[in-house]
Amino acid sequence: MGAGRRRDFPGWRMVWALAGTETVAYGVLFYSFAVFLVPMQRDLGAGTAQLSGALTLAMAVTGAAAPAVGRWLDRHGARWLMTAGSLLGAACVVGWSQVRTLPQLYLVFTGIGLACAAVLYEPAYAVINTWFRRERRAALLTLTVVAGFASTVFLPTSQALIDGLGWRSALLVLAVPVALCAVPHALLLRRAPADLGLAPDGDAASPGPAAEPGPGPSAVPDPPAAPVDPWRDPAVRRLTLATALEMLAITAVAVHLVAHLLERGAPPPLAAAAAGALGAMSVAGRVALTALAGRLGTGPVSASLLAGQAVGVGLLFALPQPVSTVLFVLLFGAGFGVIHIARPALLGSYVPAAVFASVSGGQALAGQLGRVVAPVAAGALIGAAGYGVAFGAVAACTLAAAALILSAERAAALTPERAAPR
Repeated sequence: MGAGRRRDFPGWRMVWALAGTETVAYGVLFYSFAVFLVPMQRDLGAGTAQLSGALTLAMAVTGAAAPAVGRWLDRHGARWLMTAGSLLGAACVVGWSQVRTLPQLYLVFTGIGLACAAVLYEPAYAVINTWFRRERRAALLTLTVVAGFASTVFLPTSQALIDGLGWRSALLVLAVPVALCAVPHALLLRRAPADLGLAPDGDAASPGPAAEPGPGPSAVPDPPAAPVDPWRDPAVRRLTLATALEMLAITAVAVHLVAHLLERGAPPPLAAAAAGALGAMSVAGRVALTALAGRLGTGPVSASLLAGQAVGVGLLFALPQPVSTVLFVLLFGAGFGVIHIARPALLGSYVPAAVFASVSGGQALAGQLGRVVAPVAAGALIGAAGYGVAFGAVAACTLAAAALILSAERAAALTPERAAPR
């Protein structure tokens, strides 16, 4: 194990802790909504669009809070923000279990949106960007590979809890692991390596200028530190738009795939398993991205995987079942989590470290706008024109995101100090 992989380096302990807590947070606060939708319809007497509006509201609140969260992270770090977010998330899941009306549901999901801003990927990205340099991609891979199993674990688990206990009691059970996430957040997270007399990657701190990252595929070049507005950079703007489009696409699929498969006659456990398998396949895509990025570049590999998602959508409607679903899961799933590695890895080479979390928060806002639009827009397209048209729009979004990532890399390459592969 090289210097960048020291087992005693606190940064790696943080990464593993965050990998576990992100899995729980995404699984309970986001992915589980898909399987609670049907029993809530029966109990609350509300339609799909009305209930989906609660998730839309949560994503809007998360996005609106993201820039402020980014500024907090740049100044204070993630420790107490993520601790408080875990406790808030658990309290809101308990509240979710008790709702009797739509206004109550919307109020609870406002709180869930705030909790998501504090505990999902954005704070974890800021921790990794601060604590890692040579091993940044490896740390991102570890985080997102483990958290990529969130849907795989929590969709079937939530369905089993609903079947055995009812949806309200199921939520009370799920609130417990969310609350327990506060423990590693409080005990393990620290603001910066310098606070412990270290440099990024666990190197000894030096009073002189920081050493340049060593050669090799895991090295991530630092961006220029010139005090310019990062939002004037075309690479940042294009990466931001690509993020919004990809988040729109994967959110639409996460929310509506189960219902689509049920309409085509799949049994509920099989539909939930297929949706959950997207998370498992996203792990393969993230591993492939990290393995190939050193040779081919993060941008080209990411764009290829996102374009493959569009192919998967086409096959879902062009081929008979169950072959179409299997191929869709393989292709769409391989690109399902790519943006979660590509965006922070590329952004870390576009902007100075001192403003990374603030800019990342702006990009998170754009991504959340995609999430906000997705459930309602896709639901409206499904109601007006059917699942084929809605999923066709998903394919168009993934293709556009792929093109924008390639365009961002071309723009970044025009700056000489960014010419090294990312």
